[in-house]
Amino acid sequence: MLAFLKLIRIQNLIIVAVTQYLMRYAIIEPILKINNFELQLSNFNFFILVFSTVLLTAAGYVINDYFDTKTDILNRPDSVVVGRKIGRRTAMTIHLIFNIIAIIGGFYISYKIGLYQLGFIFFLVSGILWYYSTSYKRQFLIGNLIVAILTGLVPLMVILFEMPVLNKEYYEILLAKKANFNHVFFWVAGFSFFAFITTLIREIVKDMQDYEGDSAYGRNTLPIILGIFYTKLVVSILIILTLISLAYVYFKFLIGSDLTLWYIIIGEISPLLFISFKLITAKNKDDYKFISTLLKIIMLIGILYSLVEAYIFTYNF
Repeated sequence: MLAFLKLIRIQNLIIVAVTQYLMRYAIIEPILKINNFELQLSNFNFFILVFSTVLLTAAGYVINDYFDTKTDILNRPDSVVVGRKIGRRTAMTIHLIFNIIAIIGGFYISYKIGLYQLGFIFFLVSGILWYYSTSYKRQFLIGNLIVAILTGLVPLMVILFEMPVLNKEYYEILLAKKANFNHVFFWVAGFSFFAFITTLIREIVKDMQDYEGDSAYGRNTLPIILGIFYTKLVVSILIILTLISLAYVYFKFLIGSDLTLWYIIIGEISPLLFISFKLITAKNKDDYKFISTLLKIIMLIGILYSLVEAYIFTYNF
């Protein structure tokens, strides 16, 4: 059982589920209540959406480990599960079952909201994850961007499936008031962008950590093509972009909230500046692993900011 949980990255799956529930109940619902609107997607259907997203993510981890066994033996020998604790055929079966259930769940939810086309997102993501593991991961920067985009899609899926039902239910009110739910979308999109850019940074850092194994098997990752020095420069630029984005969002939309200001300074800006320093001095796998872990914590802190906004929405309006 422990090997199975390790294979599907149970801790990451919990974060995926928590992220989607936070987007629904800490961001979307409070904003709707301010304007006297209510969530329209039923709790059961939302659970199916989250469950399908989690299964699709788990299937991606399984197939990635399936095709990464050789490089993982060099890069992370202690983390190898496929071929040692779980057979390769069993891993492939798990991947197939998870994908089938996830796609069925995705089409079910799409049918329930009257937009069956959205179900193809699950089918498309399943295919992308397969090709990422077999091909894209070995190509220059493409693999990093795919993982970052799919991570950014996790919070965005919540509003993509909620908004059509909201528009249908409140069509006449929105028409009369010449209003829309775009502001709700942009709130969630902000979290999606943050998840995207921090994941992109982390994926590049992980490539620096895996330099030895990737080089031995001829992968064209950013550190191998550009070298460690220039890869560090790229990461530094992305961190600066993240800091600028945080400052822009605060001064444009959130200024006046001291709670938000201190949360961003302590939870995001300070750790990112610390990472910038650690990146300059990083020399071995342990250094890059530490930076990667810290980036994951920063991403989680960013998502948990939704609770701060839920408090502000609830008690300041």
